[in-house]
This record gives sequence, C-alpha cells and structure tokens, in this order.
Amino acid sequence: MKLFQYTNKLTLYEMKKIVKAVFLSLLALGAIAFLSFNLSPYPSVWIIRYAFNKEAVRVNKELEKHVPGNIETISNIHYDHKDPVAFMDAYFHPDSVKAKGKLPVIIWTHGGGLISGDKSQVSNYCKLLAAAGYLVIAIDYTIAPEAKYPTPIQQLNTALAYISSNPDALHADSTFFVLAGDSGGSMISAAAANVITSPSYAEMTKIKAGLNPQQLKGLLLYCGIYEIDNLRTEGAFGSFLKSVMWAYFDSKDISNNAYAKTASVTNFLTSAFPPTFISAGNNDPLLPQSKILAEKLSAVDVTTETLFFPENHEPPLAHEYQFKLDDSGKLALSRSINFLNQLAP
Repeated sequence: MKLFQYTNKLTLYEMKKIVKAVFLSLLALGAIAFLSFNLSPYPSVWIIRYAFNKEAVRVNKELEKHVPGNIETISNIHYDHKDPVAFMDAYFHPDSVKAKGKLPVIIWTHGGGLISGDKSQVSNYCKLLAAAGYLVIAIDYTIAPEAKYPTPIQQLNTALAYISSNPDALHADSTFFVLAGDSGGSMISAAAANVITSPSYAEMTKIKAGLNPQQLKGLLLYCGIYEIDNLRTEGAFGSFLKSVMWAYFDSKDISNNAYAKTASVTNFLTSAFPPTFISAGNNDPLLPQSKILAEKLSAVDVTTETLFFPENHEPPLAHEYQFKLDDSGKLALSRSINFLNQLAP
C-alpha cells in the first residue's frame, strides 16, 4: 500500500513538472514570436506571401479556360544580366504579327502587395490582352523585404530600356508602350510613368528612365496604392498594410522619411503624365486610392478614364475583381481593351 501511494505521488510530481515545462516552453515560444513580429517584417511577410501566392495561382488557373488558342510565348527573357531575378515573359498572337509586323507593347507588372507574386501568376490575363493584338510582357521584379523601395521601379525601367533596344526579337513597336499592373504592380507602374515623364521626379527618386516620354502612350491601373501618406491602418487590412510598408521601406515609421514619401506619386503628378485608365471594385479597401489618383490626374488635365461601381453594387467587388471573368470582370477587360485601342496607332 505504501509503495502504491509513493508511486502515485511520484507520478503526480512528474506530471506537475511536465505541465510546468510545457507552460514555460509555450511562454518562451510566445515571447519569441512576439519579438520576431515586432523586430522584423519577415514573419508576417512569410505568412502573407504563402496565402497570396496560393490564391494567385488559383485565380490564374481559373482564367485558363478563357484564353484563346495560338497565343505564343517567349519565356524567361533575361532583361538585365547583372540581376538574377530580372526575367520577363512575352505573349503575342502570330496572326497579329503577320498583320502588323510590329505590335504595340503592354508591360504588365504583377501584384502581390509588393511582398509576393511572380510573372507566371498573370500569364493568362496577359494572353487575353495579347489576343486583342498586343505584345504583352509580364516582368519579374525583386519583392520586399528582399529588396526595398525603389528597386522594383528601377527594374521596370531597366526592362523598358531592354525592350526598346531589342524590339525586333520581340515583334515590338518601340514607339508605343503602355504600363499596366494590378495592386502593388499598379503602384510600381504609376511611379515608373512619373519617372519617365517628369525629370524632377526622376531626379528626386534617383531613378533612370527606361523610355523617353514620347514612347509612353498610356497606363492601365487596377486596385493600386498611389498615396502612402494617408493609408488607413486600422483593422486586419491595416495590419497588412503596416507589414507591407515596413517590408518595402525598411522602416516601421516613415513619417519623417522624406525619400520614402516620394512613393506617393499623387503628390508629384504633372500634366505630362500619360492618359490613364483606373479601376477598383466597390468592396476593395484600396478603392479610395484609385479615386484619389483619378481626381489628382484630372486636376492636372491628364486624360483619365475610370471604371468604378456603385457603393451598393451586388455582388460586392473585392480587391483584384478584374481577374474574375464574371460580368464585372468581362466589363473591365472590354473597357481596358477599348481604352488601349483608342491609344493605339
């Protein structure tokens, strides 16, 4: 009986030790996680990146059934041999090349919140635009926090310079470029357009333009960020934006960072900015950003076409609604192509 009681006491003691050890381990892990999320953007970026990439692959796959046949692809063109990630894919229809010889060029810069994504995730949308008679090129750029502002804008300009210097291999009309993008890609494209058309902005940002202003005919922008001064950082989406800004600008607080603030392209627009098509869904948390850009472009007399929806539009159109080719997505694609055709020679 005594031996049995002793064994029970010993087991209870050991259980208490195990519980204490587990509690201390969880406490330590919690402290490590807390410090990690507050000392570096990487932990939150890795989580967001995984989710965003998974969804982008799914959305691109869904578009596959809408892509017409015979779209040709030139894959993994190295637009900067000094840069290990500087690759791009080109899409065109051979019948368009036979008819025109040289095709007007659309450069699509992918989204992903500046911290995820790659050129393959917009491949099928690029093919849809190529079917309308364009050479559509999707570029890769270095995402944050692996690279900081303004690296992606510099890379886009390098890609533009490469295409402009090597038009024959790509069937490119080097007199006609349109910059296009979604989400973070729209932010990069808008800034690149301002670098090309505003010498003072190029000097301020220390970015070399990849084209001369006469070559850049327009922009096609979906769901982007264009003004970082007044971002709403409340709630879950606000936490996401904080992580993105920290990763992209290498600082948790850019309120006193004059150079980072040059990313607010809306504060540096001129009348030389190209004609621009802007759209975002009625349930997109970044909708105000698109409306601000449209208003400020109109204020400096830039030709601006918008596709916005009533506040009560059903179904609600979320961020990146244009990639879902239901009624609203089809309308967006049709309006985009009409806008492009008005610009084309």
